[in-house]
Amino acid sequence: MTKVAIITGISSGMGHAVARLFKQNGFEVYGGARRLDRMQDLIEQGIHAQELDMTDKISMRALVDHVVKEEGQIDVLVNNAGYGEYGPIEEIPVENAKKQFEVNLFGADQITQLVLPTMRRQHSGRIVNISSIGGDVYTPLGGWYHATKAGVDMWSDVLDLEVKKFGIRSTVVQPGGTDTEWATVALDNARKNLKEDSPYEPLVDKVDNLFGQMGFTATAEDLAKVFYKAATDKKPKRRYFNSASDHAMVIAARSMPNLYKFIISKLV
Repeated sequence: MTKVAIITGISSGMGHAVARLFKQNGFEVYGGARRLDRMQDLIEQGIHAQELDMTDKISMRALVDHVVKEEGQIDVLVNNAGYGEYGPIEEIPVENAKKQFEVNLFGADQITQLVLPTMRRQHSGRIVNISSIGGDVYTPLGGWYHATKAGVDMWSDVLDLEVKKFGIRSTVVQPGGTDTEWATVALDNARKNLKEDSPYEPLVDKVDNLFGQMGFTATAEDLAKVFYKAATDKKPKRRYFNSASDHAMVIAARSMPNLYKFIISKLV
């Protein structure tokens, strides 16, 4: 029987790549994003794409109901949609922080609530939550972004405890620096969130420079393979990483928090 996957945020980057990979591996793939025009190539490849707003439960319900009506099953949900709203905590509008939580955490929760009844009825399912090493490591200006990803991590762990008895598993992928649009969007948002004559403007320049020096080399296609493994492993792990260095950064930040904070403060 053909398996069915729902993937959010498929218009670009990792979501776009993972939608293609699932399709290539025989899945019936459904997904969406805000801009339908950026998904035309996926539609041409047989992927069922539609407009999807992760802040609108009606939009999410339309997607899930369409899948259940067409396929009668949901085997995998990949909660990929998300973005970086960077900016100094003193100046970033709270409305922008709330929106980031709406997309990165509450949106994932809402669509998960919608797929769980189907997964429980079939007594199987996998929920793959795309977090970030930024749920454990952090830089200045990313306070609200890091908070959303730390929230995704904890939320997924609790969800896994609750649904495992129904044959469903929830797991987390923590990408590190990736050669996608993410860093550009995050720093563009940081500059937009600066007030006039902000004392934090030099800090934005320093963080921008730091990101540039990191030389993000992992591709969206590299991460798509990790997403797929998290979705198909017979015995899913609690966390998945693209590289040993990503995993090492998380271990260092968690086990030596004072040293990590000292090093970051020297870099910016």
